[in-house]
Amino acid sequence: MGKTPEEIALELSKAVKELVAAGKTDLLLHAIGAPVLEQLRMEAAQNKLSRLLITKDFKFYLLDYGNQEVEMQPVHKAVYLLFLAHPEGIEFKQLATHREELTRYYMQTAKLMDKEKIREGVEHLVNPLDNAINEKCSRIKKTFFDMLDPYTASHYIISGHTQKHVNGSARIWYERLKIITLPRNLVIKEN
Repeated sequence: MGKTPEEIALELSKAVKELVAAGKTDLLLHAIGAPVLEQLRMEAAQNKLSRLLITKDFKFYLLDYGNQEVEMQPVHKAVYLLFLAHPEGIEFKQLATHREELTRYYMQTAKLMDKEKIREGVEHLVNPLDNAINEKCSRIKKTFFDMLDPYTASHYIISGHTQKHVNGSARIWYERLKIITLPRNLVIKEN
């Protein structure tokens, strides 16, 4: 009969303490391995994620980090809201299919802005030959990276996710989705 995971964890904890006390953290790092260490860092970050409050007037707050406001321009908020609404992800080249939804978000976040300017802005965002969507996502990324450590911030940004598809034969294609990995149960929207 093998050891339980809890017994293994207890033994590991004792071994880690002994190696640290002996000043042999290099051996510890070698034993754990970089990929596992990276996975542990991501796990640690996930356990300290903050709830994201989106108020009625579209202000964003990280509630569990001292109610820090995530300050973004209306266009960035509109893009962010679109990707929050699609946890399955969206390909940039398919953004035109979300034109109306993106326009609606932009009109809500930029109430004082000229409606025609909003429509022009959305056309730039959904045009696959225009770099506007990449620029907006980069600005959103910078905002979160300025506020949070990289591992925590990675859950709040719009990032890439590649999905491989096989079509019965030798045909393979990749769907290059952009997603926000923040668990949606941490997103609170005021009505």
